[in-house]
Amino acid sequence: MKVTFLLHAVDVLGDPERAVLHQASELAAHHEVSVLSLFKARRRRFTPYDGRVPVTFLVEGAGPQQTPVREGGPDEALAAALAARPSELVERRWDDGHNRLSDIEAEYALTTLDTDVLVTTTPGLMVLAARFAPAETLLVHLEQRASEVAEATALEPLLRHTAGFDAVVLPGARAHEWYAETFGAAAPRLQVVPPALPEGFRPRSTLQTRIVTLAARLEENSGVDAALDAWARVSPLHPTWTLRILGDGPLGGALRRRRDQLGLHGTVQLVGESTHPAEEWAKASIALTTTRTDAVGHSLMEAQAAGVPVVGFDSPGVLRDVVADGRTGLLVPVDDTELLADRLVRLVQDDRLRLGLGSAAAEEAVRHAPAEATARWEQLLSALAAERAAGGRPAAKAARAAAQALLGGNDGAARAAAPAPQGTARNRAFKEAEERLLKRDRGLVRDGGQVCRVIDAESPFDIAQTNLALTADALEAAGVPYFLARDTKIRHSVAVHADYRDAVLKALADRFPDGPVYVGLLNDADTTIATTLAQRAADLVGTECSGVRVYAPVVSATGTLRLGATYGCLVSFWYHDKEEPHFFHSPRRTLIGQRVPRASMRRMPAVLGGRTYPTVEPYTHTLHHDVPFPIDAVYTWVDGSDVNWLERKNAVLASMGIVTEDAATSAARFRNRDELRFSLRSLDMYAPWIRNIYLVTDQQVPPWLDTRHPRVRVVDHTEIFGGEGALPTYNSHAIESRLHHIDGLAEHFLYFNDDVFAARPIQPSLFFLGNGAAKHFMSSNAIPMGPALEGDEFSRIAAKNNRDLIQGMFGQTLVNSFIHAPHPLRRSVMADLETHFPDALRRTAHNRLRDPSDVSVASSLHHYFGYHTGRSVPGRISSGFVNVGLSEQVKKLNGLLASRPNDVFCLNDFHDGDVSEDEQDATLAAFLPSYFPIASQFETGSPRNEHFHAGRIAAWPL
Repeated sequence: MKVTFLLHAVDVLGDPERAVLHQASELAAHHEVSVLSLFKARRRRFTPYDGRVPVTFLVEGAGPQQTPVREGGPDEALAAALAARPSELVERRWDDGHNRLSDIEAEYALTTLDTDVLVTTTPGLMVLAARFAPAETLLVHLEQRASEVAEATALEPLLRHTAGFDAVVLPGARAHEWYAETFGAAAPRLQVVPPALPEGFRPRSTLQTRIVTLAARLEENSGVDAALDAWARVSPLHPTWTLRILGDGPLGGALRRRRDQLGLHGTVQLVGESTHPAEEWAKASIALTTTRTDAVGHSLMEAQAAGVPVVGFDSPGVLRDVVADGRTGLLVPVDDTELLADRLVRLVQDDRLRLGLGSAAAEEAVRHAPAEATARWEQLLSALAAERAAGGRPAAKAARAAAQALLGGNDGAARAAAPAPQGTARNRAFKEAEERLLKRDRGLVRDGGQVCRVIDAESPFDIAQTNLALTADALEAAGVPYFLARDTKIRHSVAVHADYRDAVLKALADRFPDGPVYVGLLNDADTTIATTLAQRAADLVGTECSGVRVYAPVVSATGTLRLGATYGCLVSFWYHDKEEPHFFHSPRRTLIGQRVPRASMRRMPAVLGGRTYPTVEPYTHTLHHDVPFPIDAVYTWVDGSDVNWLERKNAVLASMGIVTEDAATSAARFRNRDELRFSLRSLDMYAPWIRNIYLVTDQQVPPWLDTRHPRVRVVDHTEIFGGEGALPTYNSHAIESRLHHIDGLAEHFLYFNDDVFAARPIQPSLFFLGNGAAKHFMSSNAIPMGPALEGDEFSRIAAKNNRDLIQGMFGQTLVNSFIHAPHPLRRSVMADLETHFPDALRRTAHNRLRDPSDVSVASSLHHYFGYHTGRSVPGRISSGFVNVGLSEQVKKLNGLLASRPNDVFCLNDFHDGDVSEDEQDATLAAFLPSYFPIASQFETGSPRNEHFHAGRIAAWPL
């Protein structure tokens, strides 16, 4: 067969490129193999590794100007202009290494490529192959990184195009699990090919050279910055040892400056690329790796073949397949530079350990001979050729496309599965235990690399409470003393004396011999160092750790909400220092510190979720950090499809001489996207501390709302306007100016528009200080100076009116507006606004439609007035914003769903975009139920609503 490997820039000769070239050479014995490189990155002449494997470049990228390599391509001026333009196929947020010139050259080369199999090596190259490869060409993707931990944006091409490929070649079992879980029935053939090293003689190291060697491409994911930080701890202790860094790349200059800033110029050598890596490893005594996403491991295999032990980050990918922790090297959690330095010092000082690990490394290196890898490639190629010859390929691709269309996200892309937790056990006994759980209980599913219970009525706070109860059950059954501790996290924490560490592990194993409960062992940095089923926790007895996280992972039926280790109960191992016998020490900060006097630790009961737990007296106090007062939420809402409401509005408009449209016709065009329903879901899921929710409307009630629920009340405009203002009103500024007149409303409340959502678990302290001060979230957007102008939007005019009021009273000119987020408000501040600016608020309340005389109270004036009167302070919140009317903005939704990076987000539509109303409807109909799959307790008849009325939902605090 003709096989072509497509690379981005083969001549950078990093681990991925060298691995491809070596594998191509192995396959060349039985196939016609070639390499196609999108760019030539180096000035020097490139010499192919194997004369049987020709290498072709498409774009000359080594000089000051990119030009096509082929004759007859765009001339220099045109090429320069094209190279300056972004790719129309590979978006910069996916991969910024593509441009319009590379698009054109790829199209020219791929559309006429004479090959049976085209193998891509990056997600960006997948896009080009999917677009331009001839229909009869078999498409294979070679995974060369740990995609399960890649950023959501970088994954998008992979998630969109994998189903259209014929196969994916993976480095190991972890990657196979993630791909199978992510793509399900849409997954093509998945072939695990173990990492391999070419045959040939390699000199052995004596391990006596006082050299630590790191080989990496000097780019962001290499982690070389962390290597320098670790070496800064090692070098003062062992100044005669040297760290040699092999490789080059875009961060070379920055790393040299960092080295010099750390004072390591004399002990760190940035060697550049080595043309004889085997000789470099023969000079080394220790191999260091700090990569965060390596899925190749080529340099580490070379190091071990030279008998050099490895010290490095236990990153995802193939590292665990190459390095046996404690046998051929020492691994530490990713980014734990302190522990990395400790392990380096240990190997530097302990000759016996270093020699023993090195000897085992050399013995293990034979596992990476190329025979098995090549045999698996041959098996894959034969299977693909047979499928194509039998005519089954089109039907198989259609079936995968259908599966992806059914299960994919709002843009048709698959949803990335969560990766298995760091340090997850991979032995046979662990896997068999998981399989037994799945067979015993058909209600369990595998998700995120773990066995999960499926939920339809539980929130993250409920799950955190459940995990606390599970942990307490195990400790109490075993007689292990504990008490509830308090910190700033959503999950709960209990303290146990460090002398009981092994007893805790045994207690968990005894309590959960056959349930889907997991434990994760943590180091002092709260990084997971090992994860296993609770039933196998006794296997970890003797492992040094500062805490254990206990959790039963759950997932929604949609698979879009997974609640795992983050919500697990933390068993934190407290200890006492012999030099301070009157104090106990916590390994992590709590709300009363890490060093607690014994005399203050009087046992007291605490009630959470209806259950009593032991705690100590200081944790029962209302602490300075606490927000002890009630907080309500207020929404303003209208159903524009309500004909009666439209007829009332039309009557008002007609009385003002404004031409109107028939109410039924207008209602037919209204798009009800149910944002309010999902915004209430967001509060129920992520802000259960909200006391009451008030829905301010004009004689309307959402049909799904449970009006019997004691925490929700519909408030009609007549209640808040009383004898003031003019009703009916269709002016949001007027309605917002009267919110503080809601009967029973708390002094402190959050004002929501129905297009604003809580995006992850949030705390009251995000919005208010313990002394009652509200926070406000200022935007970087400035309100233009000067008076209101003809053509200004009403919101901008109102902001300028606010500025005049504040300047007149306080002598300071406001500049900024505020972000689209919940607005923390105080009734007393709004009442004072009526006293201090009666005319402005009265005019606003009387304006039935937005008017140039309006002020915007809830979204701006309150914050500035509160600030100048000492009742509102600047705050910080992570807020996302997506204009669903713009196609460029809609692309953000997948990132929001995949990584949930914000505290809150707003989905707005300025009605001036390029996305049709129908497309917007379809987008939100897919996105909102995916992000908020658990129907709230406020929705009539939902499982959670039924649980509430049955008394099975605990009141805050949980």
